[in-house]
Amino acid sequence: MNEGALQEEKIEPASNREDITRLSEVLKTSARRWELIIYPSLFAFVLLAAYGFFLIYRLAGDMHQMVNSVDTHMSQMSSNMQSISEDMGTMAANIRTMTVSLDSIEHKVGALQPILASMESMEASMKSMSSSTRAMTVATRNMQVDMSRLNNNVGRPMSFMNTFMPW
Repeated sequence: MNEGALQEEKIEPASNREDITRLSEVLKTSARRWELIIYPSLFAFVLLAAYGFFLIYRLAGDMHQMVNSVDTHMSQMSSNMQSISEDMGTMAANIRTMTVSLDSIEHKVGALQPILASMESMEASMKSMSSSTRAMTVATRNMQVDMSRLNNNVGRPMSFMNTFMPW
């Protein structure tokens, strides 16, 4: 058994060396595979990180420009709002004056009501006069027609008689 045990011990170190060599080769090939994956991935990550930094830098610049623009416009808007506030006060005063004027006009229109009533009676009188004038026009036209007929009836025989008269 001693010899068998010795042979096993001798065999073991040799197999361990082969296993370690094989393990070393497997690790090397695995490391090469990982290098093919890791290095391009690392490069892509660095590239994307640089691009991200660039985008954030540009965004910060744009935000700074926008803040300056908004600040300028806000001061203008503030002065415009102040102007609007003053104009609203003036408009409120004008509306109050207009209300007083409308009350005065309403009072004057109330005073005109009797005059308007008399004007309505005058309108009725004018309508009556218009119809009377129309009736007179019809009567005058009838008289004209009658005179024209009389002229025809008397004028022809008289013109015939005038040829016999010496004067």
